[in-house]
Amino acid sequence: MRIRTFLIVVLSAALVFSFFSCGKKETGPIKIGVLLPLTGPQAKFGEMEKNSFELAREKINTAGGIDGRNLEFVYEDDTGKPDVGRSAMEKLISVNKVPMITGGYSSSVTFAAAAVAQQNRVPFLVCTGSVDKITQPEDFNLTTEDGDKFYIYRLNPPVSEYASGLEGLLAEVVKPKSVFILHENTTFGTKGAAAFKKSAEKLGIEVKGMESYSSGAVDFKPLLLNAKKTKPEMMYMVSYVMDAALLMKQARELNYKPNLFVGAGAGYTMPAFKENAGKASDRVLSATLWHQTLPIKGAKEYFEEYVAKYGGDGPDYHGAEAYAAATVVADVLKRAKGDYSSENLKKMLDQTDMMTVFGPVKFTAYGKKIHQNKMDTYVVQWQNGELKLIWPKELANAYFEYPINWSKIWAE
Repeated sequence: MRIRTFLIVVLSAALVFSFFSCGKKETGPIKIGVLLPLTGPQAKFGEMEKNSFELAREKINTAGGIDGRNLEFVYEDDTGKPDVGRSAMEKLISVNKVPMITGGYSSSVTFAAAAVAQQNRVPFLVCTGSVDKITQPEDFNLTTEDGDKFYIYRLNPPVSEYASGLEGLLAEVVKPKSVFILHENTTFGTKGAAAFKKSAEKLGIEVKGMESYSSGAVDFKPLLLNAKKTKPEMMYMVSYVMDAALLMKQARELNYKPNLFVGAGAGYTMPAFKENAGKASDRVLSATLWHQTLPIKGAKEYFEEYVAKYGGDGPDYHGAEAYAAATVVADVLKRAKGDYSSENLKKMLDQTDMMTVFGPVKFTAYGKKIHQNKMDTYVVQWQNGELKLIWPKELANAYFEYPINWSKIWAE
C-alpha cells in the first residue's frame, strides 16, 4: 500500500512538472553557426561577410526576431585553411551545439567543413564556397537520389557557372580570338580555370596557355611575360584579392597590354582590389554574381545600409550572399515553428522558395547537383574607381568601355 501511494505521489509530481515545463516558453536567443575566414589572407572577404550577417541579424531582431526570440550568430574563424575549417565545424556542432550552420567562403575550406556537417547530419547552408562538388552527393559517397540523406545546401552558383554571363559579352561584343588563362592553384582557381577553358572552346576562342601559381606569391612577372609572348587578345584570371591586385600592378609595370583583362569574380570585384591595384585596376572586367543596381527588391537598400554603418565603398556580391544567407536562415527558423532540430530545419530548407537581396533562392537538382540554387551571372567593369554593371546591357548602369587605351588609362 505504501509503495502504491509513493508511486502515485511521484507520478503526480512528474505530471505537474511536465505541465509547467511544457507551458514555459523559451526566451533565450536561437544560436546558428557561421564559418568564415576572419583572420589570414582571406580576412577581407570574411570581414565583409560578417558585417553583412550582423546587419541582417540586427534588422531581423529589430523586427521581432524569430517568434519573439533573438537570432544570434556564433562565429568560428577558419583562417582560410581546410584543417582549421574542419575543427571549427566540429566545435560548432559538438561544443556550441548549433542545429544549423551557414557561411563557408573558400572552396577548399567549405568542402572540408561540409564533410563534417554531412557526417554529423547538421544542415550547412553555403553562401560563397563555389567548387561544384560541394553540392554533388557523389563526392560524399551518396547519389542524387539521396536528398533525404544529404545535408549540404548552396545559395550561390557553382564556379562552373560564373562565366555564363561573360560568355554573352564575349560572343556578341568583344569577339576575342585568343585568351591566356592564369589561376591560383587552389580548388577554386583550378576548377574556375578549367570551366572557362570549356567556355572559350565553346565560343571558338583559342586558349594560348593556362598556368597556375601559388596563392600569396609576390612575383608574377615571369608568368605575365610567358603570357605576353603568346600575344593573346584577352587575359582571364582567377585570383583572390591581394593576388589580383598584384597581378594587375605588375602587368602595368611590364607594360603588358592585351585588349582585355578579365577576372573571374572573387578578388576582382572587391573594393580592396581597387585600393591595392590603384590605376592598374581601371577598366578591368570581372564576372560577378550581383550588383546593387540590379532590379532586385532590397538590393540597393542593403548596399546603402551597409555603407551607412560600415563606411567605405560598400559591399560586392560576397556581402550580398552573406546577407541573403542570414535572411534564409531566419525564414527557415520561422517556418520551423519552434522545432529547431536538424531534421526539421533540413525539411524547411527543402521547402525554401523566397526572394532575397541576392536574388531568388530555391534549392533544386540538376546535373550531378542537388540542393543547389540556380542564378544568373553578370559582368562588371572598374571605371574611374567605381565598379559598374555593364552586362547584360538591358540591366547595365554604365556603358562597356571598349576598346581600351591602356597607355592613356595607365598614364601617371
